This record gives sequence, structure tokens and C-alpha cells, in this order.
Amino acid sequence: AEPFDAFVCPITQELMEAPVMAADGMSYEHWAILRWFKDNDTSPRTGAVLSSKHLIPNHQLRSAIEEWREAQDARRGGKSPRA
Repeated sequence: AEPFDAFVCPITQELMEAPVMAADGMSYEHWAILRWFKDNDTSPRTGAVLSSKHLIPNHQLRSAIEEWREAQDARRGGKSPRA
């Protein structure tokens, strides 16, 4: 099954492992938004200038992604494609 859109980083287009929330209220993969901020002070989603580059770990989203991954692994008989 495909992951929920909220589980996919808008920058990398990959399932997030360490999601953080930026000032635009959106979640991004931590390393990807840090790299974005090296050259930008805008939201990757909207292009609007962000009021801050402060990032907050999104523990709830991370837990939901981990639960989804575990469910997918169980459907595959415990075999993870991320080996």
C-alpha cells in the first residue's frame, strides 16, 4: 500500500524518518529542510518567507509513520524492503 501523503516529505518525495515541523506548519524530513534552509528562507511548499527557521520534532507523525511501516512489514510476512 502507498503511504499517506502526510508521511512523504514534500522536498524528497520519500517516506520521512525524522519529521520536523517548520514555521509554515508543514512537516519535512529533518536533513532535507536543513539543506533547504542553507540557501532559502522560504517555505518549500508555498514559497512564502518563513518567520523563523526554528524546527520542532514531529513525534506524533514519526510514531504514525513507524506504525504504518510495521503494518506493511507484517503484511509482507515480516520482511522489510529497507534492509
